[in-house]
Amino acid sequence: MKIINKIKYIFIPVVLLGVISCSGEKESKNETKKTVQPARSFVTTEIKLINPTYQISVPGELKPYESVQIFAKVAGFIKKIYVDRGSVVTKGQLLAVLEAPEMNQDYLSDKSSQQKTYTDYLYAKQAFERLQDAASTKGAVADIELDRAKSIMQSSKATYEASKAGTGRSSQMNQYLRITAPFSGVIMDRNLSVGALVGPNSGMALFSIAQKNKLRLTVSLPEKHASSVNEGIVAQFTVNSIPGKNFEAHLSRNSGVISQENRSMTLEFDVPNPGTVLKGGEYAQVQLNLKRSAPTFFVPTKSILQTQSGTFVMTFNDNTVSRVAVKEGITYEKMTEVFGALSGHDKVLVKPSEEIEEGKISTPKKNK
Repeated sequence: MKIINKIKYIFIPVVLLGVISCSGEKESKNETKKTVQPARSFVTTEIKLINPTYQISVPGELKPYESVQIFAKVAGFIKKIYVDRGSVVTKGQLLAVLEAPEMNQDYLSDKSSQQKTYTDYLYAKQAFERLQDAASTKGAVADIELDRAKSIMQSSKATYEASKAGTGRSSQMNQYLRITAPFSGVIMDRNLSVGALVGPNSGMALFSIAQKNKLRLTVSLPEKHASSVNEGIVAQFTVNSIPGKNFEAHLSRNSGVISQENRSMTLEFDVPNPGTVLKGGEYAQVQLNLKRSAPTFFVPTKSILQTQSGTFVMTFNDNTVSRVAVKEGITYEKMTEVFGALSGHDKVLVKPSEEIEEGKISTPKKNK
């Protein structure tokens, strides 16, 4: 019995090892039986290096070429208003007049002080000139007296210049009582009435004025199109207020910087608006014809493989399948721009699949 038990303990592990080895051989045979799609069944196409002109549609906004709120520079009461909402004004036109009696008194006081200092300066100048004439006779005037007279004259002149500047300031402040238009345009808002107290700290604008015979069309261009902007771009746009009519404008300004807020670059087009057909502040749908600065690679859109690990194309060169990571660009006539480690001689699979493995593909052997 002991011998039988010993044989049993030896025999069972041997049998188990045999079973495991057999199953391993079957698995290895199954693995070797995995077939890769033959090379001749792959449909490929060449990568295209092109630089097409493509069109995109983006929203835009029409704004007045110039627009500003007008505040009072000095404190005072509104004495007279000459315009209202909708009034068309020209540059320098008088819009309103303020009154501030204390400012007039300050001006008169400064003017009087200026006159006094001017008289003192003239007296000191005459005194110096007389001493200078007397000093032509040797020993008639001491040098120190002549120097003192010259110093008094120069001091009087400086006092006069300071007083003159003060008078000029008062006069300028009085000019601020007259509110004029900074440019030609239309009054959009009139916020106050006659008798209202206004000033730099009131926080309330007297008027809002906007230029309407010339507008700005502002477009936020998505980041991926930023390198396709060239001088001379023409924008074609439409507005909801005039359906069916197309307008054009030429590129005037380009920010040249990608905004961190919305990942876009701002383009600005000047739009002449004779007859004020267009209204500032409305939205527009803009068509732009863009073109890259240099040719780039394009592949059929269906050749791009989207996976959880990223975006790829599968190249097939010298009977070898390779998966190349790419970033997508623009789309043009059923083709998509791609950026990655590609060359102009690469061929890509038209219908890539995650089931296709990378590596060398062996062609089937012919039967003898």
